[in-house]
Amino acid sequence: MRLAGHTLGTPNHTVPQALSLFRAAGLDAAEVIYQDEYKSGLPLGDRHSAMEALKAAEGEDIPIVGLTPYTTAINSLDDTEWHKAIDEFRGAIETAHLLGADRVRVYAGSWHPGDTDHGARWGQLRKALETLAPEAQQAGVRLCVENHFGTMTQTAAETAALVREIAQPSVRVLYDQANLTFTHDENYEEAFAVQGDLIGHVHVKDLVFTNPNAAFRATETARVNASERAVRSRVVGSGVVPWAEILGALLQNGYDDVLSIELEYRWHPQDLPAPEDGFKESASVLRSMLTDLAKVRNAR
Repeated sequence: MRLAGHTLGTPNHTVPQALSLFRAAGLDAAEVIYQDEYKSGLPLGDRHSAMEALKAAEGEDIPIVGLTPYTTAINSLDDTEWHKAIDEFRGAIETAHLLGADRVRVYAGSWHPGDTDHGARWGQLRKALETLAPEAQQAGVRLCVENHFGTMTQTAAETAALVREIAQPSVRVLYDQANLTFTHDENYEEAFAVQGDLIGHVHVKDLVFTNPNAAFRATETARVNASERAVRSRVVGSGVVPWAEILGALLQNGYDDVLSIELEYRWHPQDLPAPEDGFKESASVLRSMLTDLAKVRNAR
């Protein structure tokens, strides 16, 4: 498997600086945020910034393999908002193709407790992905729908249901077990049972609970506000997410691709070491786990 750094973990670095940091940390690739007004991201539709990032990636030998947009209006019932969101995703697909990246993260719309018209919004979400899927396929890009709170696919079951309904090879699951863990949804065995054959990308992060009995709540989609948090972010291997077992399950399900280390330094810097250290520690832990798994397989 290849280990990628995610620029969520480098908010104080430009994209070229983040790529240099990832190389120094011993990583193989990068996943880059696609969002305006974020220092460690690529602005929407900015070809010049994308070309600068591509040049830096080639210089560091750290290919950019994925983009992370923050677009949520693909389930909007407002026609103008929906079309704007579609255009934003088209820009992400085009930029990914330009960079040689083969995956784009997808938030499955916006959905929070108290929202209404689930059926209509789900229909808009389906229409969006059915519209974008052929364009992504033609560009050599897969749209990876994340297990993510504040969207219509918080759970693994919801994510799998959406991807199966779309039934296009360019629409896959972005598996994020840490998200499923702190929302008290599926454990890793349950997650693999419903979506294990659909995984097209993986986010890797870790956490500990401050109150494991607290009900999950989040009023935003991108992050959980400090007043709502019942967890603390941790470097991979120092929290409660069983990554050694998860890596084994990924391999058993045929996934031998990118593991994107999503150090949440942008949102929760107080929980984590500096990115230079956090990425290096995470990479070391993951490589050790993968080595142990290889030894077990070879011994059989």
